[in-house]
Amino acid sequence: MKSFKDKLISLLPEVEKPARYTGGEWNVPHKSENVRAKFCFCFPDLYEIGMSNLGLQILYDEINRREDFAAERCYAPKTDLAEKMRENGIPLLSLESGTPLADFDIVGFSVQFELLYTNILYMLDLAGIPFLAADRGEEYPILLAGGPCAVNPEPFADFFDCVVIGEGEGVDIAVLELVAEGKEKGWNKKEILERAKSITGVYVPALHKEGETVTKAVVQDFENSVYPERPLVPNVEAVHDRVTLELYRGCASGCRFCQAGYYYRPIRERSPEKCADYGKKMVEATGYGEISMCSLSTGDYSGLQKLMDELKPFVHEKHVTLALPSLRLSSFNGEMAQESRRSSLTFAPEAGTQRLSNVINKNVTDEEIDNIGKAFEAGYDNVKLYFMLGLPTETDEDIAGIAEICRRLRELYIKIRGKRGLGISVSCAVFIPKPCTPFQWEEQISMPEMLRKQNYLRGLLRSIKGVTFSWHGAESSVLEAALARGDKKLSAVIKRAYELGAKFDSWTEQFDWNAWTQAFEDCGVNMSDYTGALDVDKPLPWDFIDTGVTKRYLEKQRELAYQGITTKNCREGCNGCGANKLGRCTII
Repeated sequence: MKSFKDKLISLLPEVEKPARYTGGEWNVPHKSENVRAKFCFCFPDLYEIGMSNLGLQILYDEINRREDFAAERCYAPKTDLAEKMRENGIPLLSLESGTPLADFDIVGFSVQFELLYTNILYMLDLAGIPFLAADRGEEYPILLAGGPCAVNPEPFADFFDCVVIGEGEGVDIAVLELVAEGKEKGWNKKEILERAKSITGVYVPALHKEGETVTKAVVQDFENSVYPERPLVPNVEAVHDRVTLELYRGCASGCRFCQAGYYYRPIRERSPEKCADYGKKMVEATGYGEISMCSLSTGDYSGLQKLMDELKPFVHEKHVTLALPSLRLSSFNGEMAQESRRSSLTFAPEAGTQRLSNVINKNVTDEEIDNIGKAFEAGYDNVKLYFMLGLPTETDEDIAGIAEICRRLRELYIKIRGKRGLGISVSCAVFIPKPCTPFQWEEQISMPEMLRKQNYLRGLLRSIKGVTFSWHGAESSVLEAALARGDKKLSAVIKRAYELGAKFDSWTEQFDWNAWTQAFEDCGVNMSDYTGALDVDKPLPWDFIDTGVTKRYLEKQRELAYQGITTKNCREGCNGCGANKLGRCTII
């Protein structure tokens, strides 16, 4: 009788990109079956997206370094394979051993983005695991969630036994230790979860009492924290097919719309010597031809020049490219442009005018925008610019400023290069008020206003040669805002949306707005309750989480925003956000 894995493999010639589902990638560890506990990491999107996720690679590597534990992986299969799995009675399996998800001790979901929520249910459905924690008996694994969306876990909390708030290094190991001990001592699931509550960063929704606080988990010794020196090499081209070096966590800039910049504080840097060592080892272990510097603002890393000097002989010898994403205009210099050797550079001014830049605390001046000229001097002919529409206090004059920036760059390019030919790619997201930011209380602009602003900017950019314009969908932006600031009522909405066919919501061709609006209506929940302005004096669904950054600090930053007053970069001195109480900020 064929195993589930054998049956699955026999179906692969009939689906798109069968190598997504075969496993056996380069650098996959070979683990003994004789382990104390097994953990399956689930990424609720396609293989090539999930294989690009650094966080999953770090935690996968951390667990598999232990001889007594095993970590495996599972990604969301595309619908063509899912249909065939259902037809042939094949449950969702792990890549490494072909084990059904329901047979693991822990199944952990990496929740990176609000529009992935229905894909959690899609994967549980394929695995034959009940959606709600309350409906799962002792025969089912402990379900755990983590990732950026855990900053407000309430919309999906009912689906999970545990949610890891903050950074997973060490926490996943602690939960595995607990589960392994529970197996050995015969504890039931409730007994395990009662003990899990005492682990810093672990939220147990079913056992959480009103008034209790869950403190975010923070890696204290970031310099020596685990890092995958032999990362997995995907079987098909991934979105980010390269070596990724995480330079530091957190961000010193304090942009008032940016959730990650506040959530991942305190700011902790890794030394340039350690980063260079990791980069060399990872290239040797993978054969990749590119090293990408990873952080929220790469140019702000204090050891960037030293790191580039350390890597320069190696990358020249190995013919490896250095990539510098997430650059700040003020920190960019010509030597960086020469060494990165990319066809285009990416900057994120976010706002079109100095006034609005001050409101959002972007701290980008008109003079710094001219700093892009250094890239033109180094031979760059293409620039990608990221902006945001619908920011608090934004006017049409601010939007017109985006077009003016493009004109200035075009003139600067002609002045420096003596010719036309600059390509400018303008991408505009819609502002989404996110938890743990000074703008967490703000109203999102209406859908008609989103469309009006997009059309207005498109008309302005049409008259500038060499500019291409892309924008985010209005419907998906509204949904993202509702889910980001949601409460526990939204678990029923997510479940109903999935029942109505919603899945792969982050993919434009799959997004079903009608399913979501019907789900909200069927559940008697108003989407506008979550997208409108929130009362500063009322409790928020995520208030029980201590992220380090105090609510009063966020309120003060909001007040400064409406006064157009900026706050200095954390590298110039501590602003007193409160994150230091959870760990030492290494830049001050």
